[in-house]
Amino acid sequence: MSPKNIRIEVMNAIEHKVDGFIDSFLIPIEEIWQPTDFLPDSQGEGFMEDVHQIREEAKELGYDFWVTMVADTITEEALPTYESWLMDVEGIDQHDGNKNGWSKWVRAWTAEENRHGDVLNKYLYLSGRVNMREMEITTQHLIADGFDIGTDRDPYKNFVYTSFQELATYISHKRVGQMAKKKGNTLLGKMCTIISGDEMRHHLAYREFVKTIFGEDPSGMLLAFADMMKKKIVMPAHFLRESGGSIGTAFETFSNCAQRLGVYTAQDYIDILGKLNTYWDLASLRSLSDDAERARDYLMKLPDRLKRISDRMKFPEEQYHFKWVEANGII
Repeated sequence: MSPKNIRIEVMNAIEHKVDGFIDSFLIPIEEIWQPTDFLPDSQGEGFMEDVHQIREEAKELGYDFWVTMVADTITEEALPTYESWLMDVEGIDQHDGNKNGWSKWVRAWTAEENRHGDVLNKYLYLSGRVNMREMEITTQHLIADGFDIGTDRDPYKNFVYTSFQELATYISHKRVGQMAKKKGNTLLGKMCTIISGDEMRHHLAYREFVKTIFGEDPSGMLLAFADMMKKKIVMPAHFLRESGGSIGTAFETFSNCAQRLGVYTAQDYIDILGKLNTYWDLASLRSLSDDAERARDYLMKLPDRLKRISDRMKFPEEQYHFKWVEANGII
């Protein structure tokens, strides 16, 4: 049987578990937070006073902070791309109504993720610190350009990608929230912290999908994991561009901001890989093919190899001035 057919067979075999994953890792719509829980009540008499407070608190946060906030928001707002990509994965049948467990998961996951860009976008608009039109142009470009994350329609590779990417966004949102709190911005700190909590739940779910697949097809899953790490996990922000720019040109300068702030670093990438290696217990896998044994050896040695490379990396300290944010003299 071809690898493609094996993957589809495995996806079908474990589909009955998806409802349990939804119950374990997602929150019912009527119970979960909504963006308006954190934003000024536009129907309330104190709306303008609340907006004024947001704008005043925003003045204490520096340029690199706002660039990171904008890039995080744009990444969240490109959700249509992620949903359409996942719906096209082999084994996820969106044409079977709600009968297909995987398509139910993707829709429910998308519905939770949609709230992130919504609340962040509104907050940035009210803060007065961001050129919203330039941000909106970048968002539209990111959706229109689409992306190729190196997974094709392979469910194994896609679940490796989402396991990794969800933990990366957890780290980024959590640290942004911590920085906001240190500057006295309690509202933004709380907002980013609760978003990071969603991202962690989603990471745990995708991590569990992969673990379940390892139980069915360990060699195939190992090969997919190794292939993704050889290509490197390319974050959606990798394709950022500003108005007038070409695809991907804004990513490096944004990542330098995130690195300077310590929001998401090369060491975080290495740490995520190590955590996935440990949770999926690669060392204990048995009955592997020869190729899978070599893939395991590669993955087990990769964190140390990446650490040596990371130790030699240099990041520019000078600020690049994005069209999204006006410099305010505060890094």
